[in-house]
Amino acid sequence: MSRIGKLPVPIPDKVKVTVQDRTVNVEGPLGRLDWTFPYGMTVTVDDGKREIRVGRPDDQRRHRALHGLTRALIANMVEGVTKGYERQLELYGTGYSVNAEGKRLVVQCGFAHPVEKAIPNGIQVTVDVPNTRGNDTPARFAVKGCDKQLVGEFAAEVRHIKPPEPYLGKGFRYVGEQIRRKAGKTFVGGAPA
Repeated sequence: MSRIGKLPVPIPDKVKVTVQDRTVNVEGPLGRLDWTFPYGMTVTVDDGKREIRVGRPDDQRRHRALHGLTRALIANMVEGVTKGYERQLELYGTGYSVNAEGKRLVVQCGFAHPVEKAIPNGIQVTVDVPNTRGNDTPARFAVKGCDKQLVGEFAAEVRHIKPPEPYLGKGFRYVGEQIRRKAGKTFVGGAPA
């Protein structure tokens, strides 16, 4: 048995789970998520014990892998509709700014024009600090939603607008992310002879 796949997924109060054909529907206080699980896997909902169990047809390597994956993704869906997911990002660089205007994220990050990114449905962006103040105080904002994959994907797309560069550290980074810094040429080459 898969160590992760054999564990049941507990269903909290206020969460409703239904399985129809190969589609799992999870509905909770923060939203509703649907997912079509792979062929061969069986998903059963036990309303008496308030848990979800995932089964597999045999012990082939592929089925063992899909067993754990299916259970983990369903557990992420249940957690997403109850607690939600959040990725916090920072933008370093003098004069850079981030603003959420309706369903658009507008970023000023050193380009000749502001960069606009459409915020997908199911994602909320909250800006804590809209403008940078030198290199010491970054602009901070959070990407929130109930779909873990969508939150991570949107945060990665925003980070890709201007990834942190290694010399001055300007650009987007996740909160707590360590950037590998490089010394400039003046420090590497030494003093001229």
